[in-house]
Amino acid sequence: MARVILPSQLAQRAGTDRLEVSAATAAEALRELESARPAIKGWVLDERGRLREHVSLFVNNSSARLESPLGPEDELYVVQAISGGSGELEILIGTRKGLFVLRGPRLGPLAPAHREFAGETVEYAMRDPRSGRRFAAVTHGQFGPRLCRADEATGEWIQTDGPAFPELVGAAVSRIWVVTPGESKGELWAGVAPAALFRSEDDGASWSLVESLWNHPTRESWEGGLGGLCLHSICPYPGEPNRLAVAISAAGVWITGDGGASWTNHHAGLVPRYLPEEARTDTLMHCVHNLQRSPAEPETLYLQFHGGVYRSDDGGRRWTDISADRGLPADFGFPIVVDPRDPDRALVIPLAADVDRVTPEGKLRVFETRDRGTSWRPLANGLPQSDAWLTVLRQAFCHDGGDPLGLYFGTEQGTLWGSTDDGATWTALANHLPPITSVRASLL
Repeated sequence: MARVILPSQLAQRAGTDRLEVSAATAAEALRELESARPAIKGWVLDERGRLREHVSLFVNNSSARLESPLGPEDELYVVQAISGGSGELEILIGTRKGLFVLRGPRLGPLAPAHREFAGETVEYAMRDPRSGRRFAAVTHGQFGPRLCRADEATGEWIQTDGPAFPELVGAAVSRIWVVTPGESKGELWAGVAPAALFRSEDDGASWSLVESLWNHPTRESWEGGLGGLCLHSICPYPGEPNRLAVAISAAGVWITGDGGASWTNHHAGLVPRYLPEEARTDTLMHCVHNLQRSPAEPETLYLQFHGGVYRSDDGGRRWTDISADRGLPADFGFPIVVDPRDPDRALVIPLAADVDRVTPEGKLRVFETRDRGTSWRPLANGLPQSDAWLTVLRQAFCHDGGDPLGLYFGTEQGTLWGSTDDGATWTALANHLPPITSVRASLL
């Protein structure tokens, strides 16, 4: 049977935080919930049977609507949306000197809530929207990397069992780049250096190597970029646990349709201009900097390349350059964000070039496309437009899922910037932090 998961405020009224239902759609599940727990009737659905304005639904890890189907193993999450500016926001900021946690009202001032892993590099930190559990990839200068998790960001952090290579593999994890919720219950994916994919089936307590990708026949020809050979982007396919796309620097985009049993490389349309022209045809040396899938239209993906921004309309098999002569001041960069509700909208923060990794012309600007890359325009109101020679790293740009969309990014110079009006205006939310490596925002 499917299961409805309730936030704390509704759980108090319902007398439980979860209820099993025999429903084929989210709407049927909510009606069954109201019938079984009359105390919350009218709290999620209004008198017309419509979802209340500031309530959002997720099926497993994907945004859902009332008509969204439910399978017998699915979990339907009812969450308080941050549309209209309501709700408390939590931002997890990974830095070269620890994890910083900011909290506060979305439209009000954020306050420091906690610091963890003092003096260590937090490569990446995130909150799993399904369980509320936080994860932090931490690298100690002398004692190496580890992945930690906590049920509460300000509480106790516990080291997980992995990711770590099996002894017979003869390799060691040097850095954990990213952790991403999967589509199956309890499933998470982790990308590491040297480029490998790990899977957890128990909410991150333990991890196993995806050996099919590690042992791919082409691996001997893979080459790393400036940051080493790393798997840094993981894109599940909403509602289809067996489909996954990952990006490796500098070995390109890899796709599986069978849960990781087999993998194919796809680079049609990508142009590695850093290679001699005669060497571009058969190479796997495609230096992908970031890969993001549109939740609203999963066949649409956006890619920041080492020279170029690209879009795919067929799940990552073929790519179209959407950066040349379309309004971007430069086509080099690392972070990219896709609007969760609009597959035509993506945002990037360009850097001048691979040999000059600072904001072009000393202007800090976020650029957006609302037409799938046909054109780009700057979003810079509130951002410094002179003498701002800044750098924004791969994982240091995110959205909060709100409506209007909240956007947040951090610089290597230690400033966290935020916008709660779709990028129309920007405000410095925190200053004088250590160099920022990652930023992720979520509603509590």
